[in-house]
Amino acid sequence: MDIRSFNREAWDRQVQSGKNPWTVPVSPEIIARARAGDWSVVLTENKSVPREWFPPLTGLKILGLACGGGQQGPILAAAGAKVTIFDNSPAQLNRDREVVQREGLEIRTVEGDMRDLSVFGNESFDLVFHPVSNLFIHEIRPVWKEAYRVLRHGGSLLSGFMNPLFYLFDWEDMDNGILNVRNRIPFSDIETYGMERLQKEDRPAEFGHSLTDQLGGQMDAGFVIAGMYEDHHNGLKISGHIETYMATRAIKI
Repeated sequence: MDIRSFNREAWDRQVQSGKNPWTVPVSPEIIARARAGDWSVVLTENKSVPREWFPPLTGLKILGLACGGGQQGPILAAAGAKVTIFDNSPAQLNRDREVVQREGLEIRTVEGDMRDLSVFGNESFDLVFHPVSNLFIHEIRPVWKEAYRVLRHGGSLLSGFMNPLFYLFDWEDMDNGILNVRNRIPFSDIETYGMERLQKEDRPAEFGHSLTDQLGGQMDAGFVIAGMYEDHHNGLKISGHIETYMATRAIKI
């Protein structure tokens, strides 16, 4: 099946429903504070990315990779960066365009597959900002290779992703507060639960990748990992036992 098309359509419906918090654009108040130098962004669900992970933003060329939704990109643009948002969902990209029009910002938006950044030349960006999103694609090593290619030497890849342990547990049981180990890593929503269930629940397909592909994949692409932190899911029993998100800062030396 065409996973990219399935998830693109699923995310477009998420935007239309208005129920997914990652599809809600930032407020004018947040943009005003960013313009005044008071800004923060997230790669995961709760913790802000350390400010020291960013060089000065004025004029910085940033690629928001699989980063649509009208949230992080507009904040970084309001703080002075030259931002390009690349995403698989036209509706998510429209969220960024809504903020651009409302706030008078300049952001380039590009639709595409995060595994293929051929629309951009080598060393086109100073920083790649890649929040939790590679769970929506079945192979991630091409993502790291392409991010490395489009970064200038000395540039940074800031990425958020899932701790693969999250995908060990049966989701229905976890919703009921029960941690029942059912699955194996690598995890595939399609192979485990099937397309019929995904369509019934009207949600994108998710994939749980190994740390070998998440961390080892970045290093194999040429990056040096220079920073890392963990974060938790809100409202899930597993968060009382272990952090479920990871974020890394990787440098193209």
